[in-house]
Amino acid sequence: MMKSLDIFNTDWEGIEALLKTIGLSLAIIFAFYFLANILQKFLKKRLLVRMDDPLLANFLSVVFRLIIILLGFLLVFRIIGLTGLVSGLLAGAGITAFVIGFALKDIGENFLAGILLAFKRPFRVGDIVDINGMRGVVLTLNLRDTQIKTSDGKDVFIPNATIIKNPLVNFTIDGFLRYDFIVGLDYGSDYQAARALILEAIQKVPGVLMDTKTPKVWVSDLAESTLNLQVAFWVDTFDRKIADMEVKSQAIIQVLTTLEKAGYNLPARVLEIKNYRDQPIKSS
Repeated sequence: MMKSLDIFNTDWEGIEALLKTIGLSLAIIFAFYFLANILQKFLKKRLLVRMDDPLLANFLSVVFRLIIILLGFLLVFRIIGLTGLVSGLLAGAGITAFVIGFALKDIGENFLAGILLAFKRPFRVGDIVDINGMRGVVLTLNLRDTQIKTSDGKDVFIPNATIIKNPLVNFTIDGFLRYDFIVGLDYGSDYQAARALILEAIQKVPGVLMDTKTPKVWVSDLAESTLNLQVAFWVDTFDRKIADMEVKSQAIIQVLTTLEKAGYNLPARVLEIKNYRDQPIKSS
């Protein structure tokens, strides 16, 4: 009988207030979460129109989304009365803060490196880069890492701090990329005529630039069996109609076919053997 009476003595008003506070807190968190997502999409779209840089626009919109969510949590803390508690914990937990800060050092370092990369912009989405020996196409810049896709289809996530600390090679930032290959002519050939034929042949290859950057041919080396000519040409990395490797393949085929039709000999390595003692040479 006494236990049943205890039920009526329960502080129902306090429970009701607590449930209302919890419900309001959850509603605020969800509202700020959805608001942050909507504002992120809106901000990203506006930034893309203004700056034409998907990498920076995506990074700034993500940071803005996190700030909105953080404001939502701070508002919840104020409603449930944890503002003083949080301040006390932050003021009195020096050792704990040091330990947590040390444990999260890499995360903070990568976050700050991401901010530097977003504003310095050493690469853009679609650029071909080489980062610490890893070469691929830039897909996105996140708060912690940068995602690139290698030529064999692998997705590599490189910490932003690693990019800041190591040399970065961007092959396509200005829209021009040079390719070259070697052609070995037989000694005694008409070298000047061969150079002219090579230039004429490579100009017929689709994708080879002829205006701002022109093909070049020069003597690179006096090899054992051949006089080596280096053929260099440029492609437009902003033009994705023809892949760079396809342009290079067609250039090599076009040059070799033209030289062979003109009667030039392209020998392999020739090994010269001299017998000073006039003794028979044994061969297996």
